[in-house]
Amino acid sequence: MTKPDEQQQQEFEAAAFRRLVAHLRDRSDVQNIDLMNLAGFCRNCLSNWYLDAAQAAGVDLTRDESREIVYGMPYEEWKTRHQKEASAAQKADFERNRPKE
Repeated sequence: MTKPDEQQQQEFEAAAFRRLVAHLRDRSDVQNIDLMNLAGFCRNCLSNWYLDAAQAAGVDLTRDESREIVYGMPYEEWKTRHQKEASAAQKADFERNRPKE
């Protein structure tokens, strides 16, 4: 197996990120709480990680801007269009599985 060089690795990681973001945009039926309960991260986490990376590189990006990059639209618009009220079971699962800081 040929190991990718650093530049290739970054390109592959960026391509995987773009594909993940596109997939999450296509699957607006999957709620963030479900992602959190099953995988321990959601679209907001992904946008926060993006923001952290941008700020570490000295790029002046806001939380709203990073969310729009991930959601493909302003976050409030996405919530209005796609977010449903979490069920009692979803909320209980979230409390049980939420990350411990």
